[in-house]
Amino acid sequence: MKRRDVAVVGEIYVDHVLTGFSTWPQPGEELFTKEYVREVGGGAAITACALARLGRSISLIGAVGTDEIPWLTRRLASFGVSTDQLHTGEGSTGVTISLSSSADRSFFTFVGQNTYLETQLAEDALLGKLTEHTHVHFAVPLSAGLAAHLLPALHAASCSVSLDVGHQVAWLADAANLRTCAQVDYLLPNEREAKLLCDGDADAYLEFTRQHRWPSGILKLGGRGAAMRSGGVNIYAASPNVEVVDTTGAGDAFNAGFIDGLLDKAADEDCLRRGCISGAMSTRFAGALGGLADRQKLMECYEQSYR
Repeated sequence: MKRRDVAVVGEIYVDHVLTGFSTWPQPGEELFTKEYVREVGGGAAITACALARLGRSISLIGAVGTDEIPWLTRRLASFGVSTDQLHTGEGSTGVTISLSSSADRSFFTFVGQNTYLETQLAEDALLGKLTEHTHVHFAVPLSAGLAAHLLPALHAASCSVSLDVGHQVAWLADAANLRTCAQVDYLLPNEREAKLLCDGDADAYLEFTRQHRWPSGILKLGGRGAAMRSGGVNIYAASPNVEVVDTTGAGDAFNAGFIDGLLDKAADEDCLRRGCISGAMSTRFAGALGGLADRQKLMECYEQSYR
């Protein structure tokens, strides 16, 4: 028996999100806005909170500084996310400054305690904790050494595994990491990231995953939805229409909806649709967490959008 549904592993940040901009500042130019929010950020924290909001039992694994731990603990606990596996160090928690409009966003990031994550993941005790979960989601680019240490043991413990490395150009462009992509059950890139693996459209990328014999092929298409290789054909799911305020973390929220479907052993198309709904609904508020859907809202949107 597994103790919890999902372990989410990755970097954790304090996000300072400024929205409401109609143009981007030029060098030396200052723009003003009245729209600002401070929020928990980083792909791991966003996916963890989104899954917890859907009613899943979650462990969040990452590294933070003592300066922010009281606030982070309270905020994550408000979503039902366990923080008992967070490594706390004397340095500062990572910080991201996000400038966001309805069309795009830009980030400035201080890494902080996240530099200790790889050391944390190499510990055998942590691996034992990970195997207690039904699914393990990595929101971090795994080095080849870490992948060799973690992935076989997780599969041996009957854990399904997903990976979202984010826009890590060097990792995605390194052919050595194709082996890691083939070892995880679900790689979850967006279009820009997928083009670093295979320069082509969605169908070309999905064919690339088929040729390399990856267990699955999935592609996030932003406001256009998502695509997946399923049973020898490519399937697509459209994203529901919402009033977009801030796209920060939408891909991470998609991951949560998709994983939620996996845990229910739902059909591939249903998993895609849940991901699209979760991602779209997260964009309705500034910051990555304010718009996260609970199960009732997700299923209501599902019925309205796909029935």
